[in-house]
Amino acid sequence: MAAVDLRYARALAAVISDQKLNVVATQGQLNDFVETLEASAELRDVLANPSIPEHQKLNVLDAIAAKSNMSSAVRNFIAVIARHQRLHDIRGMVEAYAAIADEASSVAEADIVSAQPMDEKNRKLLEEKISALTGLHRVHATYSEDATLLGGAVVTIGSTVYDGSIRAQLQQLKARLIATGA
Repeated sequence: MAAVDLRYARALAAVISDQKLNVVATQGQLNDFVETLEASAELRDVLANPSIPEHQKLNVLDAIAAKSNMSSAVRNFIAVIARHQRLHDIRGMVEAYAAIADEASSVAEADIVSAQPMDEKNRKLLEEKISALTGLHRVHATYSEDATLLGGAVVTIGSTVYDGSIRAQLQQLKARLIATGA
């Protein structure tokens, strides 16, 4: 995460907190705008083109904000980014804001890789365990599969990895056997 992304994200988080806006709605509005921006070369060209007067760019942004029910705080954030010619960094800023917002609202971000797809019951159970482990009230988990794990799961929370896979257990057993000379 770039320092610039974090600086802008912290400023946005402060505004959202001061105005007591809905964090989840703000994240949704930011993600919607980023998707729109990434999908539209014309929009990127208009907002990034220095030859287009600032008031025309703001008119375009106001039209998007009105059509998508964007809060004025999000609209102003995007306007500042465009004015400072940082639209190419907006994805990183939005991701940094999401991390700040999650931390502030006691949400643990977890990446879970399992050998096979997990059913809803096991997902819920694992998320409860992660919540208890982290002390955070909610868990936002992303799931994927990797058959090479053989069984179990690998859970990553921040920079900490909890490897409960059968593959890891077999590697540990192998290391112990080699160490004992068996």
